[in-house]
Amino acid sequence: QVQMVESGGGLVQAGDSLRLSCAASGLIFGSYSMGWFRQAPGNQREFVASISWSGSSTYYADSVKGRFTISRDNAKNAVYLQMNSLKPEDTAVYYCAAARASRGLGFETFYDYWGQGTQVTVSS
Repeated sequence: QVQMVESGGGLVQAGDSLRLSCAASGLIFGSYSMGWFRQAPGNQREFVASISWSGSSTYYADSVKGRFTISRDNAKNAVYLQMNSLKPEDTAVYYCAAARASRGLGFETFYDYWGQGTQVTVSS
């Protein structure tokens, strides 16, 4: 059974940093592309960042480019999202997801497994 568990969320002030982690089990982690999505209250879930199975390729939403960094450790079956210079508009539930696909990673439909999310709240 595949499990994806996010951690590291919390309440921070604007300008602070947070590092989200996602631990995966029950799948051949190194064979999956990984992504982070987020959903703010009243909004649809949106893409944040993705990383290829090898870690050699990353892709970011324009809204987080230059502030967020996605990385992975295949030996630990984990993916991370380093979030710097946080803004109130970054407030959302953040989800990690795993995809067998190597393309189309900006779209939810290409992901096979999802975590339950971790709340990030940024106060002004």
